[in-house]
Parts: sequence; C-alpha cells; structure tokens
Amino acid sequence: MRELILINISGDDKPGVTSEVTAILAENNGNVLDIGQAVIHDQLSLGMLVEVPDGSDSSPVVKNILYRMHDIGMQVRFQPIPEGSYAEWISHQGKERHIVTLLARQITASQIAALTRVVAEHNLNIDNISRLSGRVPLDESDKDSIACVEFSARGVAGNIGQLRADFAELASELDVDIAFQEDNMFRRTRRLVCFDMDSTLIEAEVIDELAKAAGVGEQVAAITEAAMRGEIDFNESFKQRMSLLKGLDESVLAGIAESLPVTEGAERLISTLSKLGYKTAILSGGFNYFGRYLQGKLGIDYVYANDLEIVDGKVTGEVNGEIVNGARKAALLTELAEQEGISLKQVVAVGDGANDLPMLSIAGLGIAFRAKPLVRAEAKQAISTLGLDAILYLMGFRDREID
Repeated sequence: MRELILINISGDDKPGVTSEVTAILAENNGNVLDIGQAVIHDQLSLGMLVEVPDGSDSSPVVKNILYRMHDIGMQVRFQPIPEGSYAEWISHQGKERHIVTLLARQITASQIAALTRVVAEHNLNIDNISRLSGRVPLDESDKDSIACVEFSARGVAGNIGQLRADFAELASELDVDIAFQEDNMFRRTRRLVCFDMDSTLIEAEVIDELAKAAGVGEQVAAITEAAMRGEIDFNESFKQRMSLLKGLDESVLAGIAESLPVTEGAERLISTLSKLGYKTAILSGGFNYFGRYLQGKLGIDYVYANDLEIVDGKVTGEVNGEIVNGARKAALLTELAEQEGISLKQVVAVGDGANDLPMLSIAGLGIAFRAKPLVRAEAKQAISTLGLDAILYLMGFRDREID
C-alpha cells in the first residue's frame, strides 16, 4: 500500500541537503509530490511531501533519511498524511490567488500583525511570504532604508471593495503602503510603463516654476492645487494658468529644465526597466520641452505633452495642438499599447493628479504616486512612503535580481 509522508528538515544551511534526501528517496522509488525551501539568516527549512508507492517499504526511507540528516547536523521530522487529506489539499488547486505587498522604510512586527489580521478576516490564507528588498544594515537610518515584504494568499474574499478599504485605512494608520493585486499571468508580463511627469518623475510642477519666473507664482500655484485636487476642470485650469505666462522670455526654460529635481528612485527604476526590455513613456499635462529634457536624461522611449507656443522668443500663453488632459492621456496610453502589440493589462501607469485617473483606471497596474487624497482613494494601488523604484516590487522584482 502506498504511503504519503511529509518530511520537514531544518538546520544550518549547507550544500547537498536536498541531494542527500532525494537520493535516498530515489533508491526506494519515491515520488516528490510537493517541495518547498526557505533560508532565513543561513537557517534552512526544507519541506517535501513524498509518495512511497505500492511495493516499496517506507521504513528504510525514514531510517536512512533520519540517520543521514543526523550525520550532517540537520533536524528532521516525519508526518504521515492520509490520502483523504491529500485529496482535500489537491482540491484547493486553482483557487483565486492574490499578492499583498507591504512597503515601508522599515518593516515591523506590528505592521505584519495588522496586515495578516486583515487578510485572515477576509478569509484569505497566506501560503508564502517573501522579502523582496535587500538586506538592510542595522546602522542604516530609516530615512535611507527601503523595505518590502510580499505575501501570496489564496481564497475568495467576500467583499474585495471592503478588503481594499481596510488595507487603505491600515496603510494610513501605520504610515506604510499596502498593495493588493490579483496574481495572474499579466503581473509577470508587463511591457510598457507610462508616467505623468510633474510631481511624479520630477518633484516639481513645471508650470509653477515658469510662473515664478514670470512673477505670477502664487496665482498659478493656487490654480494648480485646485486642479490636482479635482476641483477645477483641467482644460479650464490649464488655460487660466497659461494666460498668466504670456510674455515670459524663452531664455528661462533651459535654466528651469536643468534645475528640475528628479524624484527619488526614478533613475534606478527607468534604467532597470530599460535593461529588462520594457518600454517607458511620459504622458504629461506639462510641456514637451521639459519632457524631452527628461527623456534625454533618463532614457525614456516616448514623450507626449503640451507644445508650448513661443513667438519671437516669448511665450504666447497658448499651446500648439490638442491639450493633453486626462482623457488624452488615457487615449495615448491605449494607442501606445496597440503600437507595442500588447494588452492594456500589460501596461503600468503612474501619476499623482486627478487628470491621471483615466489612465490609471485602464492600465493593468495603475499606481497613484505620492498623490492627493482624491487620487489615492480612486486608484487601486498607491505608493507614498518610498521612491518610484518601489514600483519594481509591485511588479514582483527582488532587489537581488536587479542590483
């Protein structure tokens, strides 16, 4: 009669442990039904669910593994598994799977306790936990550190909307970011990443910087803030701000471009995406002049923004062509996806303002980055505590794979 045995092995990590165990299993015609391994601080935890088929005796298997593991300083535990229990385990295959990502400057026990409590309350079961961020020295300051832990959970949540709301409330309470995604093939096949520019790729609103140079900084900044909060129609706010820039000398543009502060993590993110073959794009309600400057500096593939009209060396207060507003951004994202021959589910969109919501809503992964409350509430994912390179974690990358 066949037997099913769960084998758990632990101890100091060393080469050859798996080889030793499977060699003994092979001598007795054993089959490996499931296997998993984790190493934390050089401590190995290895699990195998094995089948000893009809005609083979499990006694020498257990004895030889026990003796061999003792010889190399490993602890081992055996547990017989009833076939009914195995059949029930098999039945869970194919259930919905989700990825929960915890991002913070430092991961604490209280954060994990609160997050996993919410997961359990919504009837999801965590079956894998992985640290995606690199090892952090003990003397590194919190402001410089980056920490990310990914939880793989399965099951059917009764109310996805409430689950997202609970995660959002928890993230605000703990000053962390929590992302919740369906675990599917598209998560691993993203091909295009589209960015807003102002207050996303750069830590500034270019139109505000132009306004300061024109001596109308306060008026323009007030209109910009209202537009970002969604209180004023983007096209109307844009026209109001542009009219205040009329007469600005073209010579100031280069100086503003050179002084634009690039957002934390932007250079690492873009260079990594480029190395991995992803396409990147700027879809901005700002201006082409500055978008192209960033394109050259960061190595971005596409730039679509407003074309600032300049006549006789002076800004006219108008733009050439169609205003790039929220609807236009979404249309451009769709066009780029079609051009690249990919599904919208393979697109990542990142932005901070109300006019970014249309493109965030249609992208497979839409991320509100350091966004206004309205945008954070509407977007499915949000990052506020870390830099732009934290997006790599939401795409499933580990630091050790990309650094």
